[in-house]
Amino acid sequence: MSEDVGTKNKAVWEAESTHPELAEALKKELRRVVDPEIGLDIIALGLVRDVHIEDDKAELKMVLTTPFCPYGPAMLEATRQTAETFLKRPTTIEMLADVWDFSYMEEGAGDDWGLW
Repeated sequence: MSEDVGTKNKAVWEAESTHPELAEALKKELRRVVDPEIGLDIIALGLVRDVHIEDDKAELKMVLTTPFCPYGPAMLEATRQTAETFLKRPTTIEMLADVWDFSYMEEGAGDDWGLW
């Protein structure tokens, strides 16, 4: 995973270069997974930091908005199931120790909060 500081802390998924057609469609599917406390999807929040796709499996690397998010386990499982169903291959999620901050969000996603 690499990050482009020019676009805040936007995650650049490995899959965007190895499987661009799947990566873009996967983002669309993962927008169905919403953080119930914040009301925004996990892509808008920038929670999915990387996606690695192989022929027989996939792995997503994620962070949560807070370390002890009460909805964390449910969101992780919903994300895993959504990705696995869409990609049609076993999918795992690796939780990163990174601390999420508002700069991970897509541009415009924080407008309602007065962040931009």
